[in-house]
Amino acid sequence: MNDPQVRHAADPALRTRAQTLTPPRTRLGAIGQRLQGWLEDFVARASLQGDPVVYDNRDFPWVTRLEARAPGIRRELDAVLQDVDGIPNFQDILEEVRTIQQDSRWKTFFLHAPGMDCRENARHCPATMAALREVPGLGTAFFSILEPGKHIPPHRGAYNGVLRLHLALRVPEPASRCSIRVGDQICHWREGQALIFDDSFNHQVWNDTDGTRVVLFADFARPLSQPWHWLNQRFLDLAAVTPFMRRAAKRQREWMRDRRAT
Repeated sequence: MNDPQVRHAADPALRTRAQTLTPPRTRLGAIGQRLQGWLEDFVARASLQGDPVVYDNRDFPWVTRLEARAPGIRRELDAVLQDVDGIPNFQDILEEVRTIQQDSRWKTFFLHAPGMDCRENARHCPATMAALREVPGLGTAFFSILEPGKHIPPHRGAYNGVLRLHLALRVPEPASRCSIRVGDQICHWREGQALIFDDSFNHQVWNDTDGTRVVLFADFARPLSQPWHWLNQRFLDLAAVTPFMRRAAKRQREWMRDRRAT
């Protein structure tokens, strides 16, 4: 990794994809988890960049174009944050997030997601949407807003066939107290710079400052050798019809309806 914002954590045993928060409650669930482990091992072997925890941005030529658009994205974010109290908490849209958040200090302004109508939000952020078109295989994208003192406990993402990008837009000082641990690496955001990592590794987040941290959060299809990349993309296309995304789409519609009514 070429960016000095990344350093190794003290315990290399943290480099794990173990399910730490939601262990299987049934025999069928345990079988499903073993099948997921087999699938993720295969995806890791088919990955064009190997299986790192945090990626080198130079592996993705489009990242420099995205970073160049950061000032325009920041201006649109500042306008969105004028009504920060009206932005929903993450768990208000995606109820599964309740396993890692019950308070109101992690808010999300959705811009793109499978099966979700984000057109109203996107209409207020044309520069951001233009920037997101730089991201191949884009899945979910939103402004991720962490209020002062927020800690997101250890957890892991749903599937390693996607990678996660954070484009840092607001990083409060001291930046050393605003960080994310992914596996055995600790990263600190820098405004205007992208951080790409595999969220299927155990990770956690801290904002131990008095300011608000905001990143443009985007998931995208992990580059794999063919034909596995094509198959992975078709698999990701099914996200729109999964029960949890259908519930999230319904909650997003309800929030938009309530917002228009006020």
